[in-house]
Amino acid sequence: MKSNLFQFSVSTSKFQEFVDITYLIKDAIDKSAIEEGIAVIYCPHTTAGITINENADPDVVRDMIVTLDKVFPIKGDYRHFEGNSHAHLKSSYVGAEKTIIINDGMPILGTWQSVYFCEFDGPRNRKVFVKIIEG
Repeated sequence: MKSNLFQFSVSTSKFQEFVDITYLIKDAIDKSAIEEGIAVIYCPHTTAGITINENADPDVVRDMIVTLDKVFPIKGDYRHFEGNSHAHLKSSYVGAEKTIIINDGMPILGTWQSVYFCEFDGPRNRKVFVKIIEG
């Protein structure tokens, strides 16, 4: 079984934002030359995450952030001394990784889907790992 690991930098410019990183996954697949398999996208940060959602209407991302803020408010009854407990909660809820099937050298995504890096404690310079596994 052949596999490749790629590391990418993602710079965020806002306190909370979703950055479309679909192009990074496509780049990793292209560089790996693997036609059939899976891509695992992983975020090694405790205040960020990875999700897949609509890319056509930017209001979807806005609505997701607003709703996450309602569920996990920025100011709450938190004890964590750094003051970013909301970001840790959002990261755990959204998740640190996603897996996508690769078919004919392309990620299988719906017409309106993109892969997003979710920043909950920015702006920062972050890392994203993509593991391409043949199979």
